[in-house]
Amino acid sequence: MSILQEFVAGWWGGVSGLIVGHPFDTVKSRLQTQGVGGRAIRYHGTIHCFADIIKTEGVHGLYKGMASPLLGMAAINATIFGVYGISMRHLENLSLFPFLTNSAISGASAGVVQCFICSPLELIKLRMQMQGIGKEHTIRKKKDVKSAGGRSPQYRGPLQTALHIVRTEGPLGLSNGLTVTFWRETPAFAVYFYTYDYLCLKLARGEPVTDLGPMELCLAGGFSGINAWLVTYPFDVIKSRIQVDGVDGPQQYTGMVDCFRKSYRAEGYKVFFRGLNSTLIRAFPTNAATFSTVTYILRFWRRES
Repeated sequence: MSILQEFVAGWWGGVSGLIVGHPFDTVKSRLQTQGVGGRAIRYHGTIHCFADIIKTEGVHGLYKGMASPLLGMAAINATIFGVYGISMRHLENLSLFPFLTNSAISGASAGVVQCFICSPLELIKLRMQMQGIGKEHTIRKKKDVKSAGGRSPQYRGPLQTALHIVRTEGPLGLSNGLTVTFWRETPAFAVYFYTYDYLCLKLARGEPVTDLGPMELCLAGGFSGINAWLVTYPFDVIKSRIQVDGVDGPQQYTGMVDCFRKSYRAEGYKVFFRGLNSTLIRAFPTNAATFSTVTYILRFWRRES
C-alpha cells in the first residue's frame, strides 16, 4: 500500500463524512458560541437549534460554511490517514510496542500534524457559520435585513473570509485557536484510532479484520468518533469561543486558560458541554461513513495490487 493511496483514501473518507455530518456541526457551533461577544442565549438545545435554523434560514442554513471544510476536511483526513499509515509502519518495524499502543501513538502523531491545516479551516468555517448571529439575532431574508437592523453578509466565501481575517486581524489572524486545537486533536486522535482498531479486533472474534463487513466497520467507526469527542470536548468549546471572540464586540479572552476561567465563572461547568448532544449525534454517522469509505477504498487497492 503506497503513501499516496492512503492519502487519497483519507481524502474521500473526509468528503463522505462531511456530507453526512455538517448540519450537526453547524448546530454545535451555534450552541457553543452563545453568550460570546454579547450574543444572546437563543437556543435551548440541539432540537430547538435545528428547528430554529430551518425555520428562519431554510435547510441551506444548516450547510453554512460547508465550502471551506469540503476541501479542507478532505485534506485533513488525507493527512490524518496518511500520517497514521506512515507512523504505524514505522512503529511496527521498530517492534517496540503492542499493536494497540502503536495505534494510539500513530493517531496522536496524525492529530499533531493536521492541526496546522485544521485550525485555520475551522476558523474560516466557524466565522461563516456565525454569519448574521450578532448581539441581536437578525432576520435572515435579504429583504428584511434593513428593516430588522441587521447586517449584510460579511463573508461571501472561504477565500474572501480568509482574506478578511488576515486584513483585519493581521498575518497571524488565521492561527487564532491553534494552541487549543493542538490540545484537542492530539489526545482525540490517539483515542480515535485506538478505539477503532480495538473494536475491529473484538468484532473480528479471532478472524482476519479484513473480513469485517460494512455493519461492523460502521459500528467501530461510529463509536471511535464518539469516544474521541467525549475525551476532548471542553477544548472544542474553548476553541470555538476563542475563534469568534472579538468579532461582534470587544475581545474577552487573552488565551486558552483565560477563556476556561471566564467561561466557568460566567456560566458554570455546563458551558463546557454545550452542544455535546449534537456533536455525539453527528459523530456516529460521520465517522462511520469516514472509516467505512477509507477501509473499502484501501481494500479495493489491496485486491488490485
